[in-house]
Amino acid sequence: MSLRIPARLTALLLAVAAAYSPLFAASAQQSQPIERIAAIVDEDVVLQSELDLAMRNILAQYAGREDQLPPRAVLERQVLERLVLTRLQVERARSQGIRPSDQEINQAVGSIAQQNGLSVDALRKRIAEDGMSFDDFRRSLADEITLQRLRQSFAQSRINVSEAEIDTALAQQAGGGVQYRLAHILVGLPEGATAEQIATGQRKIEGIKSVIDRGELNFSAAAVRYSDSPNALEGGDLGWRSLDEIPSAFAQTITGMAPGQILGPVRGPSGFQLLQLVEVRDMASADGAAQTVAEYHVRHILTRVNDRQDDATARARIDTLRARIAGGADFQDVARESSEDNNTRGQGGDLGWFPADAFGPDFGSQVTALADGGISQPFRTDAGWHVIQRVAQRQTDLTRENRRAQVRETIGRRKLEEEFNRYLQELRGEAYVVFRTGDRLEGDEAGAATAPPAGG
Repeated sequence: MSLRIPARLTALLLAVAAAYSPLFAASAQQSQPIERIAAIVDEDVVLQSELDLAMRNILAQYAGREDQLPPRAVLERQVLERLVLTRLQVERARSQGIRPSDQEINQAVGSIAQQNGLSVDALRKRIAEDGMSFDDFRRSLADEITLQRLRQSFAQSRINVSEAEIDTALAQQAGGGVQYRLAHILVGLPEGATAEQIATGQRKIEGIKSVIDRGELNFSAAAVRYSDSPNALEGGDLGWRSLDEIPSAFAQTITGMAPGQILGPVRGPSGFQLLQLVEVRDMASADGAAQTVAEYHVRHILTRVNDRQDDATARARIDTLRARIAGGADFQDVARESSEDNNTRGQGGDLGWFPADAFGPDFGSQVTALADGGISQPFRTDAGWHVIQRVAQRQTDLTRENRRAQVRETIGRRKLEEEFNRYLQELRGEAYVVFRTGDRLEGDEAGAATAPPAGG
């Protein structure tokens, strides 16, 4: 029985099965041969053992569906390309100071163990049974967290969604609208591609389309075998998208297509593409009912724990302030006089309206335990000691806010996908990469997956 990995980790762990394994055997075993190198990536290497373990993971994922995979040599090249691209991204992220903490890695390990109904020790045993060391598993998780951070950093620096774009998208959806599940096949072109490169790319995409049209491969299998997209091994699946997530060059055409139909070949910023409409669904049913959340109006008084005031002193002060309130003093007056939260002191400690978990679980549990008008006993958080007064509670309809946030996210995701794929192409194009097969070195162009010619 294979491990269930959270969706955000699956793609990396398919490909990065044993990142950064030791290059040489231990000194006590120096008589053993040096491990084979699968690829040289700038000043680093991808080992054959990494590729072999990644291949085993891919084959396990496709158990019972092996006919969807390309020939082994082609599959190995695709998996190796993914390992190379992952290595390049990790190195770029590290050069920018992006490194996950041990705590973050431990949380990721715990999440995977929990989703598989295992303790961490049991997970460690299962990983060993699958032929992977626990240290390598942790390094793979660290790489995934690193890649997420790199992508987030890229999005924050280059991706912007305006309020006008959100308004336009909401207006398009006002009449009810639909979502489209799409898949694509990409034949990538380098930036500033020559006429010969463009012609070669066009012949390849036409050959792929011909293979699909003749029924020799379905779209998903062709994507696995031939696509240059990072999601090739997932059959080119792009997931569910509303019209505002679909590039404008495709959006209007998609609305007139039936499920199963294929658009293209189309020349885009990254190369030539085929786009398949897989399914269509109604957005109203997908979104579900209106969403509400409990919000609380709260006041608080804080005594801080810091270099000037230790825990015992802060606790003694908050006890005194709580006693004054219990004796009849007005909460807001005491807050204005004595609270050490400078942001709320002038407002009598007023924190306004917020969901219970806005200031963390410790604060939230105190809020929810009170009745309206109730005053808590002193309690501790990272900031210091608090006393709170719950003023009121309300149910807030977040449907509109959620819809805007959802649209902002989908537009941003579309923009990010387009920009980040171009960024990865640039990263790959700038790198020094050499593939090795046995004792023979191969440059970047050797061994690439080539589609059958359009005519047959």
